[in-house]
Amino acid sequence: MKFNQDPIIAVIGLGYVGLPLAVEFGKKYNTIGFDINQARVEELMAGHDSTLECSDEELASANKLGYCCQLEDLKTASVYIVTVPTPIDQHNRPDLTPLIRASEMLGKVVSKGDIIIYESTVYPGATEEDCIPLVEKESGLVFNKDFFAGYSPERINPGDKQHRLTTIKKVTSGSTPEVADYVDNLYSSIITAGTHKASSIKVAEAAKVIENTQRDLNIALVNELALIFNKLGIDTEEVLKAAGTKWNFLPFRPGLVGGHCIGVDPYYLTHKAQEIGYHPEVILAGRRINDGMGQYVVSQVVKQMIKRRIHVEDANVLIMGLTFKENCPDLRNTRVVDIVNEFQQYGANVDVFDPWVNPVEAEHEYGINPVKEPAAGKYEAIILAVAHDQFKEMGADAIRKLGRRDCVVYDIKYILPTESVDGRL
Repeated sequence: MKFNQDPIIAVIGLGYVGLPLAVEFGKKYNTIGFDINQARVEELMAGHDSTLECSDEELASANKLGYCCQLEDLKTASVYIVTVPTPIDQHNRPDLTPLIRASEMLGKVVSKGDIIIYESTVYPGATEEDCIPLVEKESGLVFNKDFFAGYSPERINPGDKQHRLTTIKKVTSGSTPEVADYVDNLYSSIITAGTHKASSIKVAEAAKVIENTQRDLNIALVNELALIFNKLGIDTEEVLKAAGTKWNFLPFRPGLVGGHCIGVDPYYLTHKAQEIGYHPEVILAGRRINDGMGQYVVSQVVKQMIKRRIHVEDANVLIMGLTFKENCPDLRNTRVVDIVNEFQQYGANVDVFDPWVNPVEAEHEYGINPVKEPAAGKYEAIILAVAHDQFKEMGADAIRKLGRRDCVVYDIKYILPTESVDGRL
């Protein structure tokens, strides 16, 4: 079958992944950016991106990109790219609900000869076993005869202005060799870093899910080392700096592991592994360590407070940072909330300060109302949880002035010099 060489591309989902993709395609092809959130569509039509992934200038440069939230507007497309989120539920099981709904929706608009490309992170087999049958059922079309599929995993790093969509090599794949070539050529036309064409959709799915599983395990190892070194009275950062003088030592640092990828993707792989009868031990052990770091941080701060005869119950605690990473407004799966919840269980009064956060989103997602400006001299404990540039610029003296005389300052992210804090990972 001959595929459209001048396609109309529809990008489904205009979040951190979908919008940069729609913008790049919209510079070269007629592109439709679709999102079910009307407010999001209206903001983009007005020329602004609240996630800050795309500047106003970048949005304006995509002169072939339009936005919509009506299903009917998608019917003119011949290539559909799905970039909806794939979270986990409260039991750490994959939640494919957004992906399922997107697939069912596309079944209502897909036509003969069209291609559906998935970018959402999934376990190997999800595209062809979970998503495509829904499209077939809804459309009445036959897969790999009437319509086709591809998979090209997203590699967006929110807040990173150096590693952008076009400068990160892209993995591509297709449901037939001809589709694989078409999908690869399509992405090659906008990705300056080049592409890697995988031999199958399952290989591409597996490649994506292990990228972040590997990082998760590396961070888990360093987190466990930090627990050991803290018990030994050794500064973890000094150890890592010394070990880092060897050329092949990997520069990972301890910390909280959240976000839309690293803290989530391993559960997609372990779910599939358990489904086929294999119990993954190393991956889940790493997840347990990383998921327990918030509780560990609080235990260390509480010990310091008790040594100073500070009553933890009713103490005022300031947590600096709520987003899952520095210099970025992304709150998805932030593990800073673990620290908030743990202190609240001790009966402490917790203030959260984060200049990057949308207060409405923080309240909606986590029931947290961030303070606009922390009061000076108020706090018995201050936890530096996210390494925003604003916090680094404040410096140790300004941060300590927010606390009372015996205030405990704990630095998770190595923002301040060792001698300026009372504890860190």
